Amino acid sequence: MTDTAQPAAATDPDLLDALREQVQGDLPTTIADLSALVRIPSVSWSAFDPAHVRRNAEAVADLARSTGVFDEVRIVRSAVDGDTPDGASAAAGTEHDGVELGQPAVLAVRPARNGTPTVMLYAHHDVQPQGDDALWETPPFEPTLRGDRLYGRGASDDKAGVMTHVAALRALHARFGDDLDLGIVLFVEGEEEFGSRSFRTFLREQKEHLAADVIVVADSDNWSTEVPAITVSLRGNVTFKLTLTTLEHASHSGMFGGAAPDAMLPMVRLLASLHDDAGSVAVEGLTAYDAPVPARSESELAADAALVAGATPIGTGDVLARMWFQPSITVTGMDVPSVANASNTLLPTVSARVSVRVAPGQSARDAYAAVERHIHAHTPFGARVEITEPDAGDGFLVDTSGWAVAEARTAMTEGWGAEPVEQGIGGSIPFVSDLAAEFPDAQILVTGVEDPDTRAHSPNESQHLGVLHRAIASETILLARLATR
Repeated sequence: MTDTAQPAAATDPDLLDALREQVQGDLPTTIADLSALVRIPSVSWSAFDPAHVRRNAEAVADLARSTGVFDEVRIVRSAVDGDTPDGASAAAGTEHDGVELGQPAVLAVRPARNGTPTVMLYAHHDVQPQGDDALWETPPFEPTLRGDRLYGRGASDDKAGVMTHVAALRALHARFGDDLDLGIVLFVEGEEEFGSRSFRTFLREQKEHLAADVIVVADSDNWSTEVPAITVSLRGNVTFKLTLTTLEHASHSGMFGGAAPDAMLPMVRLLASLHDDAGSVAVEGLTAYDAPVPARSESELAADAALVAGATPIGTGDVLARMWFQPSITVTGMDVPSVANASNTLLPTVSARVSVRVAPGQSARDAYAAVERHIHAHTPFGARVEITEPDAGDGFLVDTSGWAVAEARTAMTEGWGAEPVEQGIGGSIPFVSDLAAEFPDAQILVTGVEDPDTRAHSPNESQHLGVLHRAIASETILLARLATR
């Protein structure tokens, strides 16, 4: 790896124009390839068919080969890492010789030559479940172009990230050919949406191939469809399944109601205790991070988050601080009878999926311990508590002082025609802290192809094609600048 520390001279204007023209000319093929990926329902969760994830990995490997850049392209699976908060192994993937494996990743490598840097390009090819099909305006796995947006699950998060890397490498190869000296590692993960459960094992096993001076993580947001962003902070996360039990079996609500506690009653009371009257998290031991944020009004928040008429924001303090630097707790699902199937019985057991976003600077393990203490201290009526399926990942604060960030700012300005904003993100990319731990000397750039109306993880997810175009141009220029250091 290189030890250069000074920014490169500005890229030649003729080269910039040639790269932009190449990206523009390739855009129809890029969109067609993205659409083909969207058609593969590569949901990595354990309840879904893993064959789709395997098929998607094969498609991504073919795309990596199509760039003409790599000496080697492989599909790799690693053992699931058992380091969950309670020490229990979390299920994912299938077994091989008794070892539980995670979902397939794609790894492609081109060694650096003549003292140039090596850059790792990360994205993930798995997607979230589509949820309720009735909430989609178009079929979730049928890419649909409406206006300047391509709709479909994974169209943005993160198959557009995959295509950003692929398209940038195609443009780079078209310009440099075999004269390209830049070292490149393409790492496209297959289970980011399911907790990256084999990620640490993969890093350990492939460390020699993954080592890089610069790591570009294409899995984040932009300030708007016209203004790019470099993500400089990420919240951590803790998720788990919470189950409360009060009865050995269901009982008639008329015969026993008012005396015997149904499980829903302590669950409602417990979940309500997680927040104060303003909607701020009320769990002792969860901390906040103190840093300045740009101004954003609550009315802007209401518009961006699509609050219905009459609904009000929650929490206190600066709006962006609430989303970037304070903890949050969300109940993302519950196992209860549906309204249509409800009977007049006391529920013996109720389960909820709880998601905790952890402020940068606090370890996910400490946050999990704080929430666990709160649950045991605030569960009423002696309900039996079970906390299972825990998963945790630390937040991250990006060091913006390095030469790679300066190169990225320049490349984004050239590719977007607007200077990038440094922003925090309320979401979590826990593996970034794992990358930093495994490769402490690498400079990490968190970029992305999303915008405030992408609706990642939600029905009607979409990718703004103008953003995709500008993101590819920026990354192509960044790689060209690194190649000429």
